[in-house]
Amino acid sequence: MTRILQEKEFIRLIEPHTDLILPLANGEPFRLLDIVEENNKSLDHVTVHQMLALQERPYINGEMKGHVSHISYFLSGATRKAFREGHVELIPNVFQEVSRLLEKTAKRPMVLATASPMDRHGYFSLGTQADYVADFIGKVPIVLEVNQYMPRTFGRNQIHISQVAGYIENNRPLTEERIPVVTEKDIKIAQYITDDIKDGDTLQIGIGAIPNAVMKMLKDRRHLGIHTEMLTDGIVDLVEAGAVDGMRKSTHQGKIVTTFAFGSQRLYDFLHDNSSVEFLPVRMVNDPYEIAKEPHIVSINATTEVDLYGQCASETVGGSYYSSTGGQADFARGVRLAKHGKGYVCMHSTAKDDTISRIKLHLTPGSVVTTSKNDVDNIVTEYGIARLHGKSLSQRAKALIQIAHPSFREELTFEAKRFGILH
Repeated sequence: MTRILQEKEFIRLIEPHTDLILPLANGEPFRLLDIVEENNKSLDHVTVHQMLALQERPYINGEMKGHVSHISYFLSGATRKAFREGHVELIPNVFQEVSRLLEKTAKRPMVLATASPMDRHGYFSLGTQADYVADFIGKVPIVLEVNQYMPRTFGRNQIHISQVAGYIENNRPLTEERIPVVTEKDIKIAQYITDDIKDGDTLQIGIGAIPNAVMKMLKDRRHLGIHTEMLTDGIVDLVEAGAVDGMRKSTHQGKIVTTFAFGSQRLYDFLHDNSSVEFLPVRMVNDPYEIAKEPHIVSINATTEVDLYGQCASETVGGSYYSSTGGQADFARGVRLAKHGKGYVCMHSTAKDDTISRIKLHLTPGSVVTTSKNDVDNIVTEYGIARLHGKSLSQRAKALIQIAHPSFREELTFEAKRFGILH
């Protein structure tokens, strides 16, 4: 019978060369990780696999080599410095394939995750998560950290007590995402996008000031659907305004579909016991063929720079790694496959007080392509929309130069002609 574990019992479950698989964001089990670190000397080459770690820790910073180490699938504030110093490995991936990658590479997989308290039927819920961890339910040993602050949610993120190797209890408020300040540029960009969004469209909206601005402008729409990897506070606003009901969706009609949620306590309260929100594994949510089943899917994401071919570098800043691919490439492909799909990649036209153009002849050396020229649809800055899909290289260059900051348009035109992109 599954029961509450003592610390020593938990540590004995972790064999040499175990691969500990942790959910991202608030699925991170703080106390279980504390116990792992406190007992690291008794562990032999244990590896933690995780996207978007919340808390910087000694093992992340390379202080427990030979005992506990960290592999990241998406860098965060907790892992960027350690990655640059060589203590953390980063595995290239697209979000929908993370569970498949782990299934192939993990030697002795074990899941550690935060969950809501067990219900009267014997089920725990992964709460704000399904992500890649949901695919391992019933397949590998799972140890839970039960937290009364974790909302009980629905979908394929339920774990029966018979599927759990053991659990501990640790009640702590969830981490809240800071709501970014919306600027005048963000509002201009959002306006261009919202003019294209119609009643009945299904939305995938990323994180950041521009997506927040977009959601604030959609409260007068009706019958919007949500099929998104990440659920944020702005979607709560749309539900309460009557803009989202999901009744025109082709799949999961009437349901808000997501794979994880990260926002304020208001979002977490909205999720608790809310059967209209369905948490599904990222393998399903971000599958381009599943996305394409929604004929009117609209994807809104951000990037750091774009070249005149339309290639988007969204995971590096100034040529150095900052995050990872995430789900941007998944949805870029999905909207291309959808009958009436539309994809928007957004950014301010400049950086550093208008001294650097984010639209470039070539990407900054060291930058990597997140959304390819073949999958990109629309690029949006405060100067308008460049509609790239189906356009020639010279047409793309012209469209992108038109939405660059005016101070850089002449230079971009000259360079594009010099390199034979414009004739």
